[in-house]
Amino acid sequence: MATIFSKIIKGEIPSYKVAEDDKFYAFLDINPLAEGHTLVVPKVEVDYLFDIEPQLLGEMMQFAQKVAKAQKKAIECQRVGVAVLGFDVPHAHIHLVPLQSEAQMNFKNERVKLSEEQFKAIAKKIAAQVE
Repeated sequence: MATIFSKIIKGEIPSYKVAEDDKFYAFLDINPLAEGHTLVVPKVEVDYLFDIEPQLLGEMMQFAQKVAKAQKKAIECQRVGVAVLGFDVPHAHIHLVPLQSEAQMNFKNERVKLSEEQFKAIAKKIAAQVE
């Protein structure tokens, strides 16, 4: 059975896409810790990040780096935080979160509420900065 992320990648479930190439897909988290919170996922379904073949894992980090640099240009923030948890969805993914402080990188924090229009505008703003 395909994961929700695989369904998003295939376009079966809508998402706010930020970047995509032949191996990876980046989209806004719909329950964000901060404006611009993005998930980076491999197109191949692997449950645990550290089970990904080493070459692909390196490429995934390079893809995430491009997205994080775009976030930093598009969203006012001090840093882009990186987290790998993997408990909610059995499909490896990296969280990239624009941050003003370390305290924002707490997954128990109240989530930011955004409208569909805000999500679309943020995704477009970040996507425009991806090189």
